[in-house]
Amino acid sequence: MKFQATPLAGAYLIEPALRADERGFFARVFCVDEFAEHGLCAQWKQANIAYNKFKGITRGMHYQHSPNAEVKLVRCTRGSVFDAMIDMRPASATYRQWFGAELSEANQAMLYIPEGFAHGYQVLQDDSELHYMVSALYAPDSEAGVRWNDPSVNIDWPLNSSVQLSEKDEQWALLE
Repeated sequence: MKFQATPLAGAYLIEPALRADERGFFARVFCVDEFAEHGLCAQWKQANIAYNKFKGITRGMHYQHSPNAEVKLVRCTRGSVFDAMIDMRPASATYRQWFGAELSEANQAMLYIPEGFAHGYQVLQDDSELHYMVSALYAPDSEAGVRWNDPSVNIDWPLNSSVQLSEKDEQWALLE
C-alpha cells in the first residue's frame, strides 16, 4: 500500500498496490503491520457499508466527541464519491481545514480519517457504495456534525446543485 500524507495532520490517502493480470487484480487494503508502521489505528470495532441510489446524495459532516471519538478508513467499492474531512481538533495546526478526494471503484483509493475529524461525502455516480472501518462503536450521545456547506470551511464540493440531504444533515449548525 502507498500511504500519502494529506495536508491535514494525521490524515492519509491510501492507494492499494494492485497486482493485475488478464483475470483481474488482487490488492491488500489493510495490514495491521503496515498501519502500525505509519502510527495509524489498526484496531477496528465496526465495519459499515453505505449504498447510495442517486448522484448528488450528500452525507455529513459527521463525527463523535471523546470518549467515543472514532477513526475511519473509507473506501468506495462501487461507483464514485467525493469524500471530505474537516479537522475539528482545536489544538491542531490544521484546525477547521478540510481535505477531499475522489474515491471510486476505479481508483480503489481509501481515506484514513483520524479521531476528531468530521467526515462526509457526495455521490458522483448513481448506485455508489462505500465500505468503512470504524475504531469506535456508534454512540448517539457523542454524535456531532457540521453543515456540509459551512462557508467558514468552504469545502469545494463537485456538485452544488441537485444535492440531496437527510433532514438531520440539513440541521447541523454552522461553525461561526
